[in-house]
Amino acid sequence: MEENKLTLERFEEATEIVHQVTHKTKLEYSDYFSHQTGNKVYLKPENMQRTGAYKIRGAYYKISCLTEEERERGLITASAGNHAQGVAFAAKAYGVKATIVMPTTTPLMKVNRTKSYGAEVVLYGDVYDDSCAYAYQLAEEKGYTFIHPFDDLDVATGQGTIAMEIFKDLPTVDIILVPVGGGGLLTGISTLTKLLNPKTQVIGVEPEAAACMKASLAEGHVVTLPSAKTIADGTAVKTPGEKIFPYVQQNVDDIITIPDEELIVAFLDLMENHKLIAENSGLLTIAALKHLDVKGKKIVSVISGGNMDVITMASIVQHGLMARDRVFTVSVLLPDKPGQLVRVASLIAEKQANVISLEHNQFFSINRNDLVELRITMEAFGTEHKREILQMLQDNGFNPKLVDRKGTTTSAW
Repeated sequence: MEENKLTLERFEEATEIVHQVTHKTKLEYSDYFSHQTGNKVYLKPENMQRTGAYKIRGAYYKISCLTEEERERGLITASAGNHAQGVAFAAKAYGVKATIVMPTTTPLMKVNRTKSYGAEVVLYGDVYDDSCAYAYQLAEEKGYTFIHPFDDLDVATGQGTIAMEIFKDLPTVDIILVPVGGGGLLTGISTLTKLLNPKTQVIGVEPEAAACMKASLAEGHVVTLPSAKTIADGTAVKTPGEKIFPYVQQNVDDIITIPDEELIVAFLDLMENHKLIAENSGLLTIAALKHLDVKGKKIVSVISGGNMDVITMASIVQHGLMARDRVFTVSVLLPDKPGQLVRVASLIAEKQANVISLEHNQFFSINRNDLVELRITMEAFGTEHKREILQMLQDNGFNPKLVDRKGTTTSAW
């Protein structure tokens, strides 16, 4: 561990430099999440940060630490999106060239935003680790200066400026929740937090399917996961940073892992109650609130970014509504004669449900004089309302069956 690197003096210097280009993202108290958890919950909305994520902090500070010769050679990095934009923005501010290697699965919005800052974008690999290996290859071939997105102590120092701001807004914070991909943000925040107040807990939050830091801490050394398949693309990392790992071992109190399904619900919670849009990686700390076995604590959830493309957002909203039983599809069988559709629609209306779509299948049975299938997608107020609607249909002889996302019917409800 390079003890002289992550010092209070370096964090103070980084804070002054980073403030030249960043927005102030003051803590926002959450009545909703506080009530839900029995704690005092505050949000650190880095989704409202310049370039839409915290990554500009580490990128800008790192580039400020380079020599003029290192900058003039041109910069290169690998990123799933947010570090890309941070480096591209910082490079433009310094008037130097930047090349960004991004996974082929990177949302188009992040690709276009990165290009808008003047950087050259190269799409390569399915996940960050593949992109990173190719970026190193290009750096060697063309002499570029590589800016690592997380395994760099200068980058981690820049990210740690978030903790400086948290303590200025809330000096008595008990727990800080931090999203984890490769560990740069976690390293910066946890190290500075322990310098400012060793009693404050720092808990990392990882996607369940890409929990490389949790696995590494369990083994006592950096390990590589076989895959990192998660909807939280910004934290889909198979191998955490080697240089920063000792700081995580020393300063992080715990790691929580979150399944993708919980991020979908967290998106709705944050959007509906705070009117904030966060990308899936940024939602990790929101989902983690329900996993904490504490009461009466002052908790800060760092929302790391908000760069979500509209198509992904639409999908998340749809799946979230279904997970909350606020949208569902039911199949009923009707006699093939006039008036049956109206009868079903009237019963649903009486229960104050809103029909979104109807699919009337007259070819359900070979015998046209037998039965036809009606599939109804509707909005409800939640689980209890959904049960009432299904029971009402059952009581009226329609024998309703739920239809899952794959179109398969089931009688279990």
